[in-house]
Parts: sequence; structure tokens; C-alpha cells
Amino acid sequence: MELRQLRHFVAVAEDQHFTRAAERLLVSQSGLSASIRALERELRAPLFVRTTRRVTLTEAGRALLAEAERILAQVRAAHEAVAAVQGVVRGTLALGTEQCIAGVHVAGLLAAFRRRHPDVEIRLRQAGSGALAEEVAAGRLDLAFAYRTQDDTDQLRSVGLTSEPMTVLCHPSHRLAVAGEPVTPDDLADEVFVDFHPDWGPRRITDAAFAAAGVRRTVALEVNDVHGLLDLVDENLGIAAVPRHFRHKRASLSALPLKDTGEAEYETVALLPPARATSPAARALLSLLETGGCRIPGA
Repeated sequence: MELRQLRHFVAVAEDQHFTRAAERLLVSQSGLSASIRALERELRAPLFVRTTRRVTLTEAGRALLAEAERILAQVRAAHEAVAAVQGVVRGTLALGTEQCIAGVHVAGLLAAFRRRHPDVEIRLRQAGSGALAEEVAAGRLDLAFAYRTQDDTDQLRSVGLTSEPMTVLCHPSHRLAVAGEPVTPDDLADEVFVDFHPDWGPRRITDAAFAAAGVRRTVALEVNDVHGLLDLVDENLGIAAVPRHFRHKRASLSALPLKDTGEAEYETVALLPPARATSPAARALLSLLETGGCRIPGA
């Protein structure tokens, strides 16, 4: 089994198409197909189900994909580690982040990183915290800025950035804003909520807080971006429970503390693989975060 074959296999799995994968890899389609067939013969198992429109992974292919991605990530890390010993940070920095993450100014941090390390190619992926944790653990991302979704494992560790309480946002004419008092999950049992996709950090912590309080809530309006959520609340179509720093993004809304939620703190972290597998580029980015003034207050 050759690294070239694993790269070919991963590209076809990502694109679900031999022609597109061949174009991306700058190889002939016939050469790519031959490489995959040789890999299947060696493993004695079909890796793809082929149709005229696309290809999909078989059960054996899905099993190989996770290992292939991990192997290729380790090979890349080895090359970058040797370059780092020689005083050069190069290669690729694959970064993931949730939207409007507290504790770090992502755009400013990446700009500072590019100025300091111009030979590193930066790739950015925005997703929910659960998906980002899986991507880092699988070696597809070097690190991610996300909400803490789990304890550290053999494949994933976290570095704390900041924590803050949750806040309820509502329209100024809403009954909660008129009362102007802190609210509990019980106070919100009959309210209509605007919220994020269930994989997002704010949604996870709100779901957990209401479940712990034994209160069922109605999420009628589900969005995948912060500004969409704020727009819907601004039109008085529902209320939202969000990290406290969101209140500064829409001054027209009323903000009320959410209390009696136990340990419902929104904690943001940098998610990384184990120290031995952390790439030089990821270490350089974290060092710059600590020393370069790219942190922002979260609480």
C-alpha cells in the first residue's frame, strides 16, 4: 500500500466522483482508476459503489477512510516537524471555528499568522462544535475554536479560552423586556425560541440547561447563522438564549440574565490533537494567540 494510493482514495471519497478527483489531483482518470483498483485488490475488498453519476463508499471504504485520513495527517505532520526544526513553519494550517466564537478574534489572528508565516497555506472551515471535534480527532483539522462538548480523550485535547453566562435576547416590547427581571427556564416554558442547529455550542448548552430544569421548550425557528437569529428576534418572532457577548451585536434587543441553570456556562476552547500529533503550524497559531493580542473578551 502506497501513500499515493491513499491520497487518491481520499480524494475520490471526498469528491464522490473519479473525474473531479482526477482533475483536483492533476492525474489522468485512467491512472486514478487503476490506482484505486490496485488498492482494492491488495485489500481484497471493494471500496466504492460506482454509478454513472457518482461513487459512494462501501462499508470497507468507510472503515479505510478514517485510517487513511489519519495516516496522511501524520505524514504531513512529520514533514512539517522536520521543517520546523530547520526554523521554517510551512505546509498547511487547517482551522475550524464556530461563528462569532468568544475569546479569539479569528480574522485578526489569521491575518497576523499570515504575516509571520507566509509560506503556510491557510484553510478555514466553519461548522458546529460537535462536527469540529470529530474533524480534529480524525486529523482533518489541525485545530478548532469551539464550545467544549466533551472531556479530553486520547485523540482530542482542549485549551480553555474563556467562559461566560448565557443571556436571553428578546424584542424591547416583549413581556420579558417590559418586566426587566432575570429569567429562569420555568419562566420561558411557553415561549417560542429562535435557535441554532443542534450541533452548535449555544444550542447544546441551552438544550442541556432546560433538560436539567425539566422544562420543555419550543424551537420553532432554527437557523445556521448568528445574524439570521438576531434578525428574527429583532422582528419579535421569538426569543433566543445565547452567550452573553452576542448582546453587543444588536443594541436594539433587550438582554436578560438566564439564571438557575446550574453550570450552564458557555465555555470556548481550542480543540487540538494530542501534543505529539499537533502540527508546528497549530502550535505557532496558539503561541500567536497568547502573545499577539488577538484575544477578545467573552464575558
